[in-house]
Amino acid sequence: MNPVDAIRQILEKYFDALYRGDADLFAEVLHPKGRLFCSTDGQLVVMDVPEYLEVVRRRESPASRNDRREDEIVSIEVPTSTTAHVRVKELFLPKHFTDELTLLFVDDRWLIVSKVWHFTVEADA
Repeated sequence: MNPVDAIRQILEKYFDALYRGDADLFAEVLHPKGRLFCSTDGQLVVMDVPEYLEVVRRRESPASRNDRREDEIVSIEVPTSTTAHVRVKELFLPKHFTDELTLLFVDDRWLIVSKVWHFTVEADA
């Protein structure tokens, strides 16, 4: 399978995990030593993957609230045989997210090793 197709499969799992609030599915696509970052509110948030999975387990999922689902792959770049950069957008009401994902090809598969996200809040929320 070519790298872009393999990465698209990872992203579909990523979107499903976000919408369903599925920490186990996230664990399939996130490298266990990965890091997540945000500074949207002016405060730096840094989490490792185990911390993030706990957040996912504790929060209400969009699927459980019957929220509309919106996710989009904006871009996929594969500059080398082992690195990729992806920009995606998704909805987690009342927030609209833009995620910058870095992937590495490790152990014969692509995994997300970093996530940097920004969000805006829906006006009518």
